[in-house]
Amino acid sequence: MAYAKTNLFDPKLNTTAVLFKALAHPARLAILKYLAGTRVCITGDISDELPLSRTTVNQHLKELKNAGLIQGTVDGVKVNYCLNPGKIRELGLTANGFFREIDIEGEYKCG
Repeated sequence: MAYAKTNLFDPKLNTTAVLFKALAHPARLAILKYLAGTRVCITGDISDELPLSRTTVNQHLKELKNAGLIQGTVDGVKVNYCLNPGKIRELGLTANGFFREIDIEGEYKCG
């Protein structure tokens, strides 16, 4: 059995990796953009907005929810989805901080 060995890395890097992994598919980015554009919780079928099946969209919604980037509340037989503003802000700060840490300004020598 293969182990990811994520426990060998700094907890901050693990948190960053989870957030970046949640963004690692164009469908998830499209879902986030769609929810941001609507500025309300969506009860309807988000798969109507994407060129993917309902099952596939639901898998992507699950990944985004597991990362905390979206919230979903059950309303009868439907689920209301919306952005989690606090986590979205955290994502922005995390990404900015990460890229500041690996600042690529200046000269790099290879070889």
